[in-house]
Amino acid sequence: MKQQYTSFHEAVKDIHDGATLMVGGFGLCGIPEGLILALVDKGVKDLTVISNNCGVDDWGLGLLLKNKQIKKMVGSYVGENKEFERQVLSGEIEVELVPQGTLAEKIRAGGAGIPAFYTPAGVGTPIAEGKETREFNGKEYLLEKAYTADFSLVRAWKGDKMGNLVYNKTARNFSPMIAAAGKVTIAEVEELVEIGDIDPNDVHTPSIYVQGIIQGEQEKRIERRTVKKA
Repeated sequence: MKQQYTSFHEAVKDIHDGATLMVGGFGLCGIPEGLILALVDKGVKDLTVISNNCGVDDWGLGLLLKNKQIKKMVGSYVGENKEFERQVLSGEIEVELVPQGTLAEKIRAGGAGIPAFYTPAGVGTPIAEGKETREFNGKEYLLEKAYTADFSLVRAWKGDKMGNLVYNKTARNFSPMIAAAGKVTIAEVEELVEIGDIDPNDVHTPSIYVQGIIQGEQEKRIERRTVKKA
């Protein structure tokens, strides 16, 4: 049985100023909405956040950004967030942009205990400045170091009381890798079931990676609504 929280505020109580967080999600798909809102209320600051993007202006990680709680953002996409763009251009926030595939592998490697790896992505670009390169089979590769975090926050469709998680379709995105790469992983689930109710073949994140779990409803906002023309 893993720690089961009764409130989102209780779930984030140990997240401290200056912590490094990994947060699941792609755009607004699969983000841990309740945990992010609890961090906004908590007022924790000087955070380093590792996530694909920084939400939108009024939702997701964009709320932490707007509240000036993020000191450094590590991701691959600025996206639809005008406040993020403003803070970057004004020098109010430190940003590390990483090619999306490299970001995924840096997180995966961190969760697997692999300290670094070589990749062709970024060779000959500003991303390679100051980094070691090496040639393999006549091709140049760039050494990239893995990412880990003090806390990982993910959202799943279903979880059991042991901490096994199942994600829903594309809402899985970065979350399995992020869950493995955090020293402490807190999972926000839509449905909490008894141990044994999830077929082991369906588990995306095994319970060994999860330290705490909380059930909560999500708004599931749409980042950019597209409708068919009449």
